[in-house]
Amino acid sequence: MNAKITLLPGDGIGPEIISESVRVMQAVESKFGHSFTTNEHLLGGCSIDKFGTSLTDETLADCVASDAILMGAVGGPKWDDPKAKDRPERGLLALRKGLGVFANLRPVKVHPALVDFSPIKSEKLAGVDILVIRELTGGLYFGWPKGRDVKDGRERAVDTMEYYDYEIRRVVELAFELAKGRKKKVTSVDKANVLESSRLWRQIAVEIGTKHPDIELEHVLVDTAAMRLVTGPAWMDVVVTENMFGDILTDEASVLAGSMGMLPSASLGSGGPGLYEPIHGSAPDIAGKGIANPIGTILSLAYLFRYSLKLEAEAIAIETAVDRAIVEGARTKDIGGNLTTRQMTDTILKNL
Repeated sequence: MNAKITLLPGDGIGPEIISESVRVMQAVESKFGHSFTTNEHLLGGCSIDKFGTSLTDETLADCVASDAILMGAVGGPKWDDPKAKDRPERGLLALRKGLGVFANLRPVKVHPALVDFSPIKSEKLAGVDILVIRELTGGLYFGWPKGRDVKDGRERAVDTMEYYDYEIRRVVELAFELAKGRKKKVTSVDKANVLESSRLWRQIAVEIGTKHPDIELEHVLVDTAAMRLVTGPAWMDVVVTENMFGDILTDEASVLAGSMGMLPSASLGSGGPGLYEPIHGSAPDIAGKGIANPIGTILSLAYLFRYSLKLEAEAIAIETAVDRAIVEGARTKDIGGNLTTRQMTDTILKNL
């Protein structure tokens, strides 16, 4: 296969973990006889520094013209001025919107060899295998009006929680489709007791659920979902929720796996290129030290092969290599070891 893959290393540890993932990509290319063309662009804070904008038109155009995009992470204290006209995260939001990737798939699976590195009691982690589907291009992050002004002599900030029916419908339908190949259970998370947007969300989820009588549908308020994630996470299978709720819940769920560095994600739309990235941030406190965990990014690469390039055998090969490395005891600092980023990747490559 010939494929064009755009690389967006981003800020902080992003370049370190992307460079290691490229090594895995090259190994897959050689092992399976593929030809991957890669282009690299700036996104986030590094793009602000060089171009004065977190996402350039050229970068977005190249991403749209790609078969898939592999991203590191964006942001950091350097660009955290609340009065700044542009922020690294703004570029990421614009990229998601520009690509039309409305569904963010975030798997949370606890590896048996790592249960002791989670702050959750080991008996509560048995059987945890969750797929969170986060709506990605609507809700509070994109609603309008948005901004700051002065009203009645007081400074005011406004964000708008906004959803259209089609935005909800397409992501909930995807949740039901993916549930067919799992435990046939969908948990829809909302705040329908307070928010009008959540009442629309629940209404549409019920409508779609009636079309899939073989799949169990339950509705859970977001505060209850947050509690149950740490008190009894094994009850969840496919979880679908709106943008901000999904952002918060998946970061909370990362503690189940022992480290945010372990978890990948895939952002998918309707036929265009997918965007693949680990769920963690840019970790500026360890940037440049060579100790970042590359597993979340490498597993994101496996998702890229599975969902965008339709290369299932290659995806499984990467996932199996990662699994074997963990079983063998390979560990970066965040999961109780002392391997460097490169050494961890070396172990994965050996198994691949």
